[in-house]
Amino acid sequence: MKRWLKILSFMLVVRPLIIIVIGLNVYQRERLPTQGPHVIIANHNSHLDTLVLMSLFPWSQLHRVRPVAAADYFLSNRWLAWFSTNVLDIIPVHRDGSAERKDLLADCQTALKAGDILILFPEGSRGKPEAMQPMKKGVYHMLKETPAIGVTPVLLRGLGRALPKGEALLVPRNCDVAVGDSIYADQTVENFMRAVDEAFVDLKAQCQGSAWLDEGL
Repeated sequence: MKRWLKILSFMLVVRPLIIIVIGLNVYQRERLPTQGPHVIIANHNSHLDTLVLMSLFPWSQLHRVRPVAAADYFLSNRWLAWFSTNVLDIIPVHRDGSAERKDLLADCQTALKAGDILILFPEGSRGKPEAMQPMKKGVYHMLKETPAIGVTPVLLRGLGRALPKGEALLVPRNCDVAVGDSIYADQTVENFMRAVDEAFVDLKAQCQGSAWLDEGL
């Protein structure tokens, strides 16, 4: 039931909204994983980020794509919790410090063992549009015991201006999505994080459709 609710919601509402309102340019879409387990990491400026990333996957895979999201926000009220758990099918993470790191990642590990594709935002909370924050190392620690699981970096540009943090009105905007090559946690944490940072620098250079954002126009 949840699988079909998820597919129908994206088929009838989310994907048409993205196609009609947002001019989305997708670069190297073929680099997205065709099956799990796998991890997608992306920069985070807008609530649109999760919806856009999920909409890139075919219907046959959508039920396997699961965002990792903050429980204190996405489960904060009855209606948002219903949408988050039944449509987005999030894996909630509790950020109140009550759980140890291994417990924080336990549900993610279980989902990966089941063959799911996780979406994570290693910057943490949403930042300012087009300004990246330092990536946190949680993805590496989650995968260091299972280094064969790939991590695909995806850069999102323009979505933070289409639906900025704290705003409820969606503004039509030309936006870019650039998909990088997979990175693996079969190396030191320092080398892994360096590879992640370099990948996002390369992806930013590929986002030609929203290059004007750098000029502050």
